[in-house]
Amino acid sequence: MGTFTLADARAKFQELWGYPDFRPPQGEIISTLLEGRDSLIVLPTGFGKSICFQLPALMQDGVSLVISPLIALMEDQVQALEEKNLPAATLHSQQSPFERKHTLKRLQSNELRLLYLAPETLLSPPVWEVLTRSDVVIRGIILDEAHCLAQWGDSFRPAYERLGAVRGALQTTKPTGTRIPIAAFTATADPLVQETIKRVLRLETPEVVRRSPYRQNINITVRTVITRHQRQQQVYHTIKAHEGEAGLVYVATRRDTETWADWLQKQGIPTQAYHAGLSAPQRRELEQLWLTGGVPFLVSTSALGMGVNKSDIRWVIHVQPPFNPLDYIQGIGRGGRDGEQAEAITFTSQPTGWWGKLPVGWLFNWLNPTEMNAQQHYLDRLQKQYHQAQKAAQTLPPKGTLNKLKDNPQAAAALALLHRVGALHWADPYTYKILKEKLTQINIQPSDMGLRAINSYLKSDQCRWLFLVQALGLQQEGDPLPCGHCDNCWRAGQGKRA
Repeated sequence: MGTFTLADARAKFQELWGYPDFRPPQGEIISTLLEGRDSLIVLPTGFGKSICFQLPALMQDGVSLVISPLIALMEDQVQALEEKNLPAATLHSQQSPFERKHTLKRLQSNELRLLYLAPETLLSPPVWEVLTRSDVVIRGIILDEAHCLAQWGDSFRPAYERLGAVRGALQTTKPTGTRIPIAAFTATADPLVQETIKRVLRLETPEVVRRSPYRQNINITVRTVITRHQRQQQVYHTIKAHEGEAGLVYVATRRDTETWADWLQKQGIPTQAYHAGLSAPQRRELEQLWLTGGVPFLVSTSALGMGVNKSDIRWVIHVQPPFNPLDYIQGIGRGGRDGEQAEAITFTSQPTGWWGKLPVGWLFNWLNPTEMNAQQHYLDRLQKQYHQAQKAAQTLPPKGTLNKLKDNPQAAAALALLHRVGALHWADPYTYKILKEKLTQINIQPSDMGLRAINSYLKSDQCRWLFLVQALGLQQEGDPLPCGHCDNCWRAGQGKRA
């Protein structure tokens, strides 16, 4: 474990955070990072993932680069570290030139132990120039919320596909023999996403630590609504039943956030719409409004969740089902982070439970086509995104640099798509080569696996939690499943409603 043992880490943990010992499997993960080995960590919300990479970084010389998708997530973690007078900082697009210059100076002088930044910031020329200085010591690379690397659609960020080339490029600028380990952390990753993370980041024989997403304090209910009016009334009455409690309302699209927030406001319920289309200052203002109790909940797309540290969420509503089980688990996992009971209620126009076994889905969709239309719209958008990237790929030089493609707005997405399907290699984060021989072997089209999985979940009469942990390939010995606290278990006479 180099110059530090787990006992050293435990003593430092008690000194900085005041706890006498780690929660399993924190000790195992911290040992892996102190040993400088690559790792992939899949831990549900509430297991203390941040400690697992913050503590080893603070114990060792050099800076650990924490790549994070959200400014809110970066700022919250850095603020908590700064309150303990620990050497951490963040770089992001909302900072003033003075703030960025000051942080880069601290980075250059090796003052920092943790630097939080987005992938786009990491790869920006001013930051990359400092990181590649031979005298800047880089201890490790941490990818937080690593499932973002595998996303497509509205959440797709091409810079993630270039991260696998970062380690090699940085190591060439450091003293001979330097090795920079990579650790990827996420709360949700099915086997396919896990393999994508390993491949894109070029992890070298990683230590994999996985835990089931099962949460004993979250009660899951799926309710069938046949008409739009019934959906509105059910959502309204559910919110009223939890009056005075903090919650979240998830919807499928940005337009839905505005529509539902407006309708609920007209019913006398205070709320606001939240989505990724808002500016960063607008999103931060809404987050603070909700976190401080200015409104009891926000109506949001899946853009809200990561990085929002609110432990007392008592209920989470999905007005429509999300488009895959990973987003669903991320969403309901926002509830009950304080360990107290929380409700997760999903509304669907699909027949569910024992109804799901009957051939009546066509009737439900005919009566209320909202979900079917939303799913088709989602697939159409993915298909359009793939088509645009494929079209742009046909015009790209077979090899070159990103700098020469800056006038092509579709180039970054096209290169990312080709890399995603194994038809492109990044020599470094800026230099690519298209593997022409692979293009003819690959059928490049979006997958509907997530939609099929979530639709199977909605129609299933199996224990909800059992279905979800099996879908992620993470069922573990010791999980008390069937859970006894979901609608399907209650219908089967297992457990009882609280």
